Amino acid sequence: MSHTVHAFDYLAAPEKYPPAAVIVLMGDESFLRSLVLAKLRERLAAGRDDVQLTTFGPKTPWRDVSDELSTGSLFGGGGQRLVMLEDADGFVTEHRAKLEDYVAKPKSTAILMLAVDSWPSNTKLYKAIDAHGRQVQCAVPTGARNKDPDVPKISKWLIAWGKSRHNIVLEGAAADELVQIVGPHLGVMDQDLGKLALFVKPGGKVSPTLVKEVVGGWRMRTAWQMLDDVAAGKAAAGLTELDHLLRSGSEPQAIFGQISWSLRRFATATRIYEASERRQARLTLGKALEQAGVRNFPPGANERAQEQLKKITRRRAVKLYQWLLEADLSLKGSHSQRDRARLAIEMLFLKLAEQTA
Repeated sequence: MSHTVHAFDYLAAPEKYPPAAVIVLMGDESFLRSLVLAKLRERLAAGRDDVQLTTFGPKTPWRDVSDELSTGSLFGGGGQRLVMLEDADGFVTEHRAKLEDYVAKPKSTAILMLAVDSWPSNTKLYKAIDAHGRQVQCAVPTGARNKDPDVPKISKWLIAWGKSRHNIVLEGAAADELVQIVGPHLGVMDQDLGKLALFVKPGGKVSPTLVKEVVGGWRMRTAWQMLDDVAAGKAAAGLTELDHLLRSGSEPQAIFGQISWSLRRFATATRIYEASERRQARLTLGKALEQAGVRNFPPGANERAQEQLKKITRRRAVKLYQWLLEADLSLKGSHSQRDRARLAIEMLFLKLAEQTA
């Protein structure tokens, strides 16, 4: 039986997924990781004040981790402790054989938790922990046939999360609208749910109109204007709008999540459009965008998307996937700090605005 579960399912019913000697949090959604970790500590506490947590970095020697796993709880009581390896991709690569041996014969004094971005399912370690441990997917859920975010699943989670954490009733259309505005950035959407809770009574309903008024506001207008300017080759204007968003407190990763959400659909629409040409069954640009997930809501949204995609031009649109991948990898690695993250977005804008690209 598989012991791999998505964080949405784990958080909805943690009692169905008992702790194991080795737990892997896989995926790059840090917000989900923090929620799963908090829920696990809550379960392990079982009436105690808290569970002792020891955190190691990716360059920690195996010896130190092994010693910590073998050490009993400082205050006794027989409870298990948590030993967590953060950013553990490199640690797993270096100590894979030792980890495989440990999974086969784990210690009873502590739970080993590995937080990794990449976790290939074809490895011996993955299969061993899937069979005998616990693996929680801490990533935005995607469709079965592609890597696009699964909007219905995200919206369903938002409705449940809004009720349990923020005591609001989020209408289905309101949840969809929030995803459309923010993009699949769960931590940011959680903050926005907190804002929405201030505008209704406890247990009150949140409508799509309220979402647009509270969450959209000038930030949404600025983001759209930013894309308009960059698509039209007006790099300076787009960078000015970016500066306004950053000065307002918006995080670069959140801004990228929002604009990449739109640009990824433009890239998908371009592929759909070109594929129809090859079949000699040419679609209209509007239909291609519709198949890529661009709704005509609010009214005129599809037409506006057509205009933006035309401004980008096919020459640049066919490169969008590559450019977005490069920017995403930079933001998760060499450009993860705020200042360098800004630079990564600016570089993307310059590519989009370059008329000769």
